[in-house]
Amino acid sequence: MNDQFDTEFEVIPAVDVQDGEVVQLVQGERGTEKTYGDPVEAARRWIDAGAESLHLVDLDGAFEGQRANADAIEGVLEAVDVPTQLGGGIRTAEDAAGLLERGVDRVILGTAAVENPEIVREISEEYPDSVVVSLDAKDGEVVVEGWTEGAGVSPVEAAERYEDLGAAAILFTNVDVEGQLEGVATEPVRELVEATDIPVIASGGVATLEDVRALAEGGAAAVVVGSALYEGNFTLEEAQAAVDGEREH
Repeated sequence: MNDQFDTEFEVIPAVDVQDGEVVQLVQGERGTEKTYGDPVEAARRWIDAGAESLHLVDLDGAFEGQRANADAIEGVLEAVDVPTQLGGGIRTAEDAAGLLERGVDRVILGTAAVENPEIVREISEEYPDSVVVSLDAKDGEVVVEGWTEGAGVSPVEAAERYEDLGAAAILFTNVDVEGQLEGVATEPVRELVEATDIPVIASGGVATLEDVRALAEGGAAAVVVGSALYEGNFTLEEAQAAVDGEREH
């Protein structure tokens, strides 16, 4: 996985699934969602647009603690042939192993990694470079349980811990700006990049091509984009080209 991000910044479309449909939430809060149709259709659309990988989330799983959209996710896995990272409701090493054996390339662990950090080492030893630890931060503190509870640790402290345990990458979501299409905060991303040697994938608040460029310049290896793509603020091709163009100069 680390090799994936060695050469160029990647824009990764998000396919977040709730009740079998693609949705985008504002600041992760239920009841704020806008729906965007069938997950398989969305996934195919992004692949056709040039996506090199997909970010899949079972939102019901993230809130309820057990995967609730397995059929929809399975449909996406069957329909695409690009690398996928999947999060939401993966609570045990057995859950993770089952998904990795099924063909998911990377599992995203959030609450499970906070509650039991050793799970990262356990999965990574059997499936190297397969664990992305999701650090969701609100007011400078890592939050869990669908962004409802503080974990009492800063993102940098947590990232250093998970790097030592074998995490292949950190997925950093700034909940303060998530889903609002009001722009990104680059400083927390830069702090994580400087503190660790593993890739940092940024998420949350991307509204413009300038936001994408800012995260790339901040050192992120990739960015997950949801609402801005679904709302047509820019195309996937435009986002990738904006960063590639910057790096060529």
